[in-house]
Amino acid sequence: MKLIIINGPNLNLLGKREPEIYGSETFTDYLEQLKEKFPDIILEYYQSNIEGELIDKLHETGFDYDGIVLNAGAYTHTSIGIGDAIKGITTPVVEVHISNTFGRESFRHQSYISAHAKGVILGFGLQSYVLAIRSFME
Repeated sequence: MKLIIINGPNLNLLGKREPEIYGSETFTDYLEQLKEKFPDIILEYYQSNIEGELIDKLHETGFDYDGIVLNAGAYTHTSIGIGDAIKGITTPVVEVHISNTFGRESFRHQSYISAHAKGVILGFGLQSYVLAIRSFME
């Protein structure tokens, strides 16, 4: 099985940015734990702060991979383009958020991704990624 985790804007700051919300672990360190936890899965990773680059990566991987775990960060709430990209590909996408977006500011309650995703996992910290990966194993 071949999966890719795609993280959007500001997720490169995990471990530094708002640790009370996002924790103190970097995603690079966490990715190594995920690879150890799922040794039979080819697990790739991509992060960009640029909307168009995220769309390009969805197009690039959206027909050949078994699954995409997507945390589009703030673009979740603003990007019709990312939502359309997910709608246009055949690889299933699981939308992930580290925090419970419904427990935060009201603008975070809207997602342009959810309607086109296989599922949505939010509010379980970095464990949300584990749950998303497991959803492709069933």
